[in-house]
Amino acid sequence: MPDLPLNLWTAITNLGGAGLTFPLAFAIALWLAAGYSWRMAASWLALLGAAIGLVTLTKIAFLGWGVGVRSYDFTGLSGHAMMSTSVYPVAFFLMLQGARPKLRAAGVALGLAVGVVVAFSRVVLDAHSPSEAVTGTIVGALTALVFVRYWWDARSGGISTAVVAISLAALTIALHDVRVPTHRWVTDIALTVSGHEQPFVRAKWKANRPIRTPGTPIAPVSQTRDTLTPAAQRHA
Repeated sequence: MPDLPLNLWTAITNLGGAGLTFPLAFAIALWLAAGYSWRMAASWLALLGAAIGLVTLTKIAFLGWGVGVRSYDFTGLSGHAMMSTSVYPVAFFLMLQGARPKLRAAGVALGLAVGVVVAFSRVVLDAHSPSEAVTGTIVGALTALVFVRYWWDARSGGISTAVVAISLAALTIALHDVRVPTHRWVTDIALTVSGHEQPFVRAKWKANRPIRTPGTPIAPVSQTRDTLTPAAQRHA
């Protein structure tokens, strides 16, 4: 793997965090509604919502019932990989409206590349297994490519390319290090629907041991991924 400083890998992985990608996704939807149509914006949110739902379901299935694939060390799709490979290609697609088709396609490819690098950072930081990063990347890329392919010939109503680009870039810079405790929220949901007092843990699950040993307290769910140990982070 590339020998890069840990803080650089962390900066890269933050590009896929919910605190940044969720606002970017909604900003994209607003620009789509303003410059194209509400139908286009709604289709973007629907596709992304379906992808987010799939990621959430895989995480709940593991945290609540231990559903995963031990042979591939798979405990759920990587949310960072999925969000980055879906949001950034569509952002470039929107920012390059009116550009030549080859340039616009290059922008979409660049967005996908950003997502792939984010997915790789999750493995480097021991936040996800390779299978989780790869599957998250595939789901995100499919989300973006389906949207881009369907709306490739859509014509803008005249919004400024420069204004769109500056607004999305400013949002990325402003929210780059914003953390949202999505793992805690998903864990709370998983425990509620499963009826368990503690979530499944990767290490014990891989060893095929019980969900917990008597008297072992659960780690505080208020901890976010960034404050957990690398082994605990791999659930998110």
